[in-house]
Amino acid sequence: MKQLSRTTLLATLLFAAAAAPAATVEVRVSGVTAKGKVAVAVCDKASFLKQCAHNATAPAQAGETTVTIKDVPAGTWAVLAYQDENGNGELDRNLIGIPKEPYGFSRDARSKFGPPSFEDAAFEVGDAPAAATVRLR
Repeated sequence: MKQLSRTTLLATLLFAAAAAPAATVEVRVSGVTAKGKVAVAVCDKASFLKQCAHNATAPAQAGETTVTIKDVPAGTWAVLAYQDENGNGELDRNLIGIPKEPYGFSRDARSKFGPPSFEDAAFEVGDAPAAATVRLR
């Protein structure tokens, strides 16, 4: 009987995890030139400016490029985006670490010295599709 209860509990937990609400986040990136790709990452506080769990790219379209990321769980998230102009898959930086390619954050978050805080870029994602805007600089 104990085995049946554990199996039932495990199945219930797995079903609940699979049924957890997730949304699509549409990221509209402005300030784009028609070169390379636009890379977008949707990050929680723990992964902000690190290895974010939700990533996507789209070919750069002059003016504005929209990148869609699916299956983002409900919660507080921040978006960072950059234009990979040379297609090498990374944000190129100069010798002192300043980005050489255009980049930006959700809510147009900026900082004078270094990247903005998670809180400045954060927005809420619920069960319904969400939208975020990023302006590249």
